[in-house]
Amino acid sequence: MTSYINHPLLKKDAIESRLYQQILAGDVLKKGNTMVVAPTALGKTIVAILVAADRLHKVKNSKVLVLAPSKPLAIQHEASFKEFINLPCTSITGAVKTDERVKRWEESRIISATPQTIESDLLNGRYDLSSVSLIVFDECHHGVGSYSYVYLASRYVQESKFNLVLALTASPGSDKFKIKEVCENLYIQNIVVKTEDDPDVKPYFNPVEIEWVRVKMSSELEKIKEHVDKALKVRLKALKNMGVIKTVSVGKVDILKARSRIQGEIARTTNPDKELFHAISILSAVINIQHAQELIETQGVQTFNKYVARLRKKKTKAAKSLMWDDNFSRAVKMAKEAEKHGWEHPKLREITKILKKELGESDGQTKLKTSRFDDKSDESSSKIMVFTQYRDTLEMIHQKLEKEGIKSAKFFGQAQKDGEKGLTQKEQKAIIKSFRKGEYDVLISTSVAEEGIDIPAVDLVVLYEPVPSEVRMIQRRGRTGRKRTGRVKVLVTNGTRDEAYFWSSIRKEDMMKNQLIDPEVLEELNASATERMENEKKVKVIDRPKKENDFPIVYADSREGNSKVIRHLTEMEIDVKVHSMAVADYQVSDEVAIERKTAKDFVDSLIDKRLFKQAKELSEEFKHPIMILEGDDLYNGMVNPNAIRGSMASIAIDFGISIIPTRNAQDTAAMIKRIAVREQNGERTPIQIRTDKKPVSLLEQQLFIVESLPNIGPVNAKNLLQHFGSVANVLNASESELQEVDGIGKKTAENIRKVIDSKYLYFQKEIKEKKLL
Repeated sequence: MTSYINHPLLKKDAIESRLYQQILAGDVLKKGNTMVVAPTALGKTIVAILVAADRLHKVKNSKVLVLAPSKPLAIQHEASFKEFINLPCTSITGAVKTDERVKRWEESRIISATPQTIESDLLNGRYDLSSVSLIVFDECHHGVGSYSYVYLASRYVQESKFNLVLALTASPGSDKFKIKEVCENLYIQNIVVKTEDDPDVKPYFNPVEIEWVRVKMSSELEKIKEHVDKALKVRLKALKNMGVIKTVSVGKVDILKARSRIQGEIARTTNPDKELFHAISILSAVINIQHAQELIETQGVQTFNKYVARLRKKKTKAAKSLMWDDNFSRAVKMAKEAEKHGWEHPKLREITKILKKELGESDGQTKLKTSRFDDKSDESSSKIMVFTQYRDTLEMIHQKLEKEGIKSAKFFGQAQKDGEKGLTQKEQKAIIKSFRKGEYDVLISTSVAEEGIDIPAVDLVVLYEPVPSEVRMIQRRGRTGRKRTGRVKVLVTNGTRDEAYFWSSIRKEDMMKNQLIDPEVLEELNASATERMENEKKVKVIDRPKKENDFPIVYADSREGNSKVIRHLTEMEIDVKVHSMAVADYQVSDEVAIERKTAKDFVDSLIDKRLFKQAKELSEEFKHPIMILEGDDLYNGMVNPNAIRGSMASIAIDFGISIIPTRNAQDTAAMIKRIAVREQNGERTPIQIRTDKKPVSLLEQQLFIVESLPNIGPVNAKNLLQHFGSVANVLNASESELQEVDGIGKKTAENIRKVIDSKYLYFQKEIKEKKLL
């Protein structure tokens, strides 16, 4: 007879009494901030619900905040808590308007949310965490670097009067230092590990059988790969002769390290040797070829051909050198022929064979399952998921299955790629609903379905390729075995990267398990987290004698909302107000505004011509404009250091903008605070925020039009207008006339005329379509 957990806040006969879940919940309540590591489908959410019920019952009028890395998962948690707890529960995501988010926070006791949304609301002062008695970090392995979990944990420990942290994950990773970083960032003092082999778990856990299906590369693919290998070998020999690498037997990691080293040499050299830039170009080509090798070995000719098509569109020397390379060109030609003849990667035939066998066939037709369109068909019909790394491969598999009469649905992320729109959240939900009802036999997905998506339990998971990440392998595996014994089939191409990735994931998973149960590791993590907790409590926000009028005020542009700078400013007794600003990122007075640029952003804005436009607007709007240049890797790219130095000189001299270097986001925040303190001098006088730019003058419009021509910057645009007298005369000038202007060479003149004189291709396409109609 099934027994249930009784609690004043839990719904009657709602949660089945499982001893291991109650012990886990008891450990959290007794030992403090805890990370629970357990396989998917073991009921980690139920543990969170049990802990939440206890905290809400004992800490009167407190709240519980449940954080999840995606909107669907946040909404899924909301539904789970509503199902089991008798208290107001809601969800807060970026899709909810600001006023409604504040209302939901105030009226609810349990809030399930995305971390970025909560962070934004906290930084804008819409509410605080002082009344939160429990914070749950789901998929807590995300709590590294600058991810929002890190800031929210720090803020929570400072603000909450009665804090308790519960972190949940199926896979924190194999890297000891990453596990330690997650624990330190989230103030974890205790780690509890539950596995499918634990005696108290076994009765409730469905085992997952893993089968490694080996395939052999076809002779056609071998021949294509031979030519790709030759193209790679030539470049590796060149790099060895240049002294960039010591041996031609190198992997991707070695090449990336070599590129980083050469970029460092360029950065440290006043006038870099041209050979260094040549080496960077060769290294970039090598990275491209290594990726092409992987696609041929593990994916197939269709995916390879689509990658080559993208390479053709690139204008870099590395990409062009590949297109001109005899060996690579021969491989491309052979791959096109292979696709025409339908020569597939053996994996494609194998996966079709597996799926047909699983679904069952009768006279060449896939058998229909009973209750096909019944919502309850979860229990009676076979459900299969196929995972693949690449969207191109996903499309290839989908087309193959459709030809074979197997109904499949494509499932991928929201980002647009190569002109193909991503799936909206609404479209993703519709696909999952149809899959659950049995309208599709197979769901083919990229990594987007590994976590955070409410996908029904499946009987079989097929991995088109192994992945070297133990975290991702565990997440993919966790999609099966939820309601009955699960099965996973992993396709491995013999003698390729597939084998290396296969052994890598197994080794890393073993490392992860060993480190999580190592007493020394646990003791070290506990001591580290305890010390950090004590340090945070010493600067507890609620204990500060804070009077808002005593703090300097800094206005920040809303686009800086997710930057770590605002986070650090809020920790420095600064009154930060986030507004939409037309010019600058930060403003501290009517006369002083600050444009913040990371080293990468500075170089990127120089390349795409945003830099001088932004400098011009900044200098026109403010009497004392400042540019903060953040980071020490300014010269670690393909742009000549002298071009960067020249740009900095122009910003300082031509535009009168002071440039202040900082090391990182924290240093930037400290500098902004110091400027605000100096500028405001203890007085909080009203500051006029620039929400609109000054009207654009006729001269500015003329310069803007001419600057849009190819290879034309502010200086050349001014020279052209001064020489010809009007925009119309510039556009009507011949190549020879254009070359009379200082700074305009033959190639630039040809490109300008080409842009002006070429027919509008889209218009031609429209005409053709109308004629066809």
